[in-house]
Amino acid sequence: MTVKLDVKGFREIEKALAKLPASTAKGVAKRAMRAELKPVASMANALWPGADDDVFRVGSKVKGGQPQPKRGRSIVNLHVGAVNKPEAHLIEWGTGPRKHESGKYVGAVAPQGMLGPAWDANRHGMLEGLGARLWDEIAKTMARRAAKGK
Repeated sequence: MTVKLDVKGFREIEKALAKLPASTAKGVAKRAMRAELKPVASMANALWPGADDDVFRVGSKVKGGQPQPKRGRSIVNLHVGAVNKPEAHLIEWGTGPRKHESGKYVGAVAPQGMLGPAWDANRHGMLEGLGARLWDEIAKTMARRAAKGK
């Protein structure tokens, strides 16, 4: 899948973040990204078959065995994923025909998308929203630092 983006204004955001200490800039980016990804998690939770469960959340921790994102002082990685539901991917993508060790057929699970449709519904306005949210977080952080005299 190829996506063409025309992004404007992020160079200025990068310069504004560079004026902050690295840990503060990372916190600003995490807060903005978390806020932009929350609608994806909310919609995926609404599509989850057990509607009472709060399965999907925005997080940065990756479980063992999953591909590890790049690490670094200035890299911020967040994702929307299932928490405490190891079977979520089986429901999202479905399974083929399954047989027990004895050879008995135990069924198949039809795919029931949750994260895919949630991402597709929210991704188009996410970059503009992220830019606006980053500027908002930068302004709030600068105001807090000015009030503290830093």
